[in-house]
Amino acid sequence: MSHIDALRERLYQLSDLDHAASLASWDQQTMMPARGGAARAESLATLARIRHEMFVAGETGRLLDAAAAQLDGAGDAADPDSDDARLVWLTRRDYDKARRVPSALAAELARAASVGHEAWAAARAASDFRAFAPYLSHNLELTRRYVECHLDDPDFSCAYDVLLDDYEPRMPTAQVAALFEELRTDLVALIAAVAAAPPVSETPLHARFAIDGQRRLVAEVVGMMGFTADAWRMDDTVHPFALRIGSGDVRITNRWDEGYWPMGLYGSMHECGHGLYEAGLAPSLMRTPLGSGESLGMHESQSRLWENMVGRGRAFCTVLAPRIAALAQGELSDLDADRLFTAVNRVKPDFIRVEADEATYGLHIVLRFELEQALVDGRLAVSELPEAWNDRMRSDLGVQVTDDAHGVLQDVHWSGASFGYFPTYALGNLIAGQLWARVREDIPELEAQLADGDLAPLREWLRDRIHRHGSKFTTAELLQSATGAPIAAAPYTAYLREKLSRVYGVDLGPRRAGGNGA
Repeated sequence: MSHIDALRERLYQLSDLDHAASLASWDQQTMMPARGGAARAESLATLARIRHEMFVAGETGRLLDAAAAQLDGAGDAADPDSDDARLVWLTRRDYDKARRVPSALAAELARAASVGHEAWAAARAASDFRAFAPYLSHNLELTRRYVECHLDDPDFSCAYDVLLDDYEPRMPTAQVAALFEELRTDLVALIAAVAAAPPVSETPLHARFAIDGQRRLVAEVVGMMGFTADAWRMDDTVHPFALRIGSGDVRITNRWDEGYWPMGLYGSMHECGHGLYEAGLAPSLMRTPLGSGESLGMHESQSRLWENMVGRGRAFCTVLAPRIAALAQGELSDLDADRLFTAVNRVKPDFIRVEADEATYGLHIVLRFELEQALVDGRLAVSELPEAWNDRMRSDLGVQVTDDAHGVLQDVHWSGASFGYFPTYALGNLIAGQLWARVREDIPELEAQLADGDLAPLREWLRDRIHRHGSKFTTAELLQSATGAPIAAAPYTAYLREKLSRVYGVDLGPRRAGGNGA
């Protein structure tokens, strides 16, 4: 066995442990009886400890050194972009970072995330932040201990860099802050311009649509996208998510509301977008660190593109409207594509991030990005968080929060100490804007295909440019290869201006220069 093969064998075993943990986590959020939480937390902690100890062991380092020497010995024959070379490079980076963290801390983080999820679900149901506050405080304590393991790493300039790197590798906080400042400026101006335009009706969004009918609609739509019953599952949960347990086993989840049916439809398209990324990975990369999405920003670009640019696009409304009308009946029986398009794209600041329109969504993310930095740095106490949240919702979105469930408790992320995750949603929007501009150039007939319900050409374009590569290339490299430009805000806001000009029947301004597709 070559040194590369020996390294792969070890990585395969580590991947199998990840798969077991993913299955246990999926079950906790979908199927597990309520009283199983304590035992599940211990199981996940044990898996995390075993996995961490195996990864950071000296044997992994020796295998990495030997594999690197084997590649170096190949001389000119060694392609720096080969699967083997990229595998060694990425594994070395992950290994060096993981070695700084004690296995006991890795286990405690996993245990606290599991316990925290159960506490958050109960607190959210009761709209009682005080009940969740001790668990959030514990997660912050563990997070700060994790950050301390990395503070002497020259790759990181601040505490938040450490956390962000777990979700958006090699992107510093300062770069995200600069992108978000530009995005916020553009979104605030766009929202103000829309507010001055004649309003559009959102009545169809609140018409009753029986959940059985919604399930049938969603099954049809995700089937068009690429969901197949022999390789995918869809289940109900409190907060939707998607994951891949292993090759040929993609799990997506959803939630439903008879009085607000867009949540189920667009939530399912969002999670199916994530699933397509996982299902589209090259088989040769599976069970290795290369066999996953490169970053959550890139991952979110896929879900946001399918949810919004396809799902809320005028072309696909031609497909959706008659099916909604047929399955919902009642107030929606005469729904047409134009009414659907304007309703699902209306701009209206609201409490809930996952139900936010595309223009206000970014402001939700900037709020969370800035609040969690203050939490991690200790500039904001846990007890002060609800008031700070509510103040920012008033100042940023003009919304008066009525209770904790619609405010600080609405998102699951902090229950699992996922600090650094939130920025990836808005970064995903920016990347989606760039990919959308390019795919429209590369497939001139795209709008006609979407209007016919033919989603395969778009799916295959994304699979070729993004999905199949997994983590073999960085997000910056993938974006440069796919679009010819680095990440930028302008293409996304240009896309929004073009769409909302059509929705509101007014000219919302020219495209601003700069960035791919601008």
